[in-house]
Amino acid sequence: MSRATHPRTEHGTADQTDQTDPITPAGARPGVRWGRIAALAVTVVCLAYAPIAITGLWPFARPGAPSLGEWLLGHSVSPEYVAAVFRDRAVPYARSLAPLIVHSVMGGLLMLLGPAQLLTAVRRRIRLHRALGILYAAVVYVSMAGAALYLARTRPEEAFSGAAFWIVLATLLTGTVLSVTFGVLTAVNRLPDLHQRWMLLCYAYLMTAPLLRIEWGVLPAFYPGLTLQDINRVALMHLGTLVVLGALLASRALDRRDNHRYVTGRWWPAPVLVGTYAVAAAGLVWLGYGFLGHGTEGRRLLLAYAVPYVLLLAVLHVRARRAARRGAVWAREEWHTHLVVMSLAPAFSAGTAVVCQRAMGLDELTGLTAGAGLACGFLAFAAHTLVSVRVLYGREARKRRAGRPAARTATVAAGDGSAS
Repeated sequence: MSRATHPRTEHGTADQTDQTDPITPAGARPGVRWGRIAALAVTVVCLAYAPIAITGLWPFARPGAPSLGEWLLGHSVSPEYVAAVFRDRAVPYARSLAPLIVHSVMGGLLMLLGPAQLLTAVRRRIRLHRALGILYAAVVYVSMAGAALYLARTRPEEAFSGAAFWIVLATLLTGTVLSVTFGVLTAVNRLPDLHQRWMLLCYAYLMTAPLLRIEWGVLPAFYPGLTLQDINRVALMHLGTLVVLGALLASRALDRRDNHRYVTGRWWPAPVLVGTYAVAAAGLVWLGYGFLGHGTEGRRLLLAYAVPYVLLLAVLHVRARRAARRGAVWAREEWHTHLVVMSLAPAFSAGTAVVCQRAMGLDELTGLTAGAGLACGFLAFAAHTLVSVRVLYGREARKRRAGRPAARTATVAAGDGSAS
């Protein structure tokens, strides 16, 4: 909401229904220029990736068939860089070709529906937004069903880049399905701010596909001589960090309220925040010790993970400080929630690596790669859940407080009637 309708007080103004609590009110100015540039860049990437996704599996279904992604990657890096992958993937993909084609074609459609959904929300085309939203949710479920069938029919070690990639794909699939489900539930229950956050998180998970393809073409310039499978493992280390930060920045850019009528006080006092940095540092040391024991490849993977992760924490810290200085309770608490949860990522990665090694019989480096690749995506889901719980808890508490005077009035009236 605009700041004119939400003054900077912790308790807000007169109560309103959730349905009339718009995130981008009619007549409000769009976000800052950087927000527009980011939205345009995402739209361009999605529109460009849609035909790549749709045609990506054609050569596996019919050898020699055109594939835009294969052509672009072959010309930007080298034909052999791509050809080796197609030779390696032929057998595993053949067992699940139909589900994979459904997954990729539906994924291309989602790349078109995502920007359309954002535009209809910003422009407040409510009926069109709802209709496209129903289609979007249905396409997500169909696309993820195709991916689930592929993963179920493919042993982890047969996945592209090995078991680490299989584990990360399974985590992304679960997060995408759950986030769109929560997005639908919050829309049905007329919680537009939470609905927006869950749908942005869902689309962030989906954006890992085009961003991964971009890294396939860009990273060989920094790591010449690596195979596409090796490049894929490097990208796995930080794609989760990038997309969850993008989802949070988008949420805060669209929701320009400084305060929320259901969010008061502090859940994260200063000692907790200080502890988050200690936990993050200890986790990085622990995770780094594991990676550094694996020579050049371990150092390369650690660098690909640590630099974006430290930048993520820095952005969250700076944004939270800025919100606190201007008295923006809602913004401060949301940034702090994500900061606290994301500080657990390195320790979570190290613990997950041990579980993967013992449960799946993986070597240490593969386990560490899988743990690092899924941590930020998993914890972003946990942070969004905490934000939702915070809002719902405040909503119920406010309802109880509003009901108490009415109950006391009814009790007094009943007593007066009996006395007469």
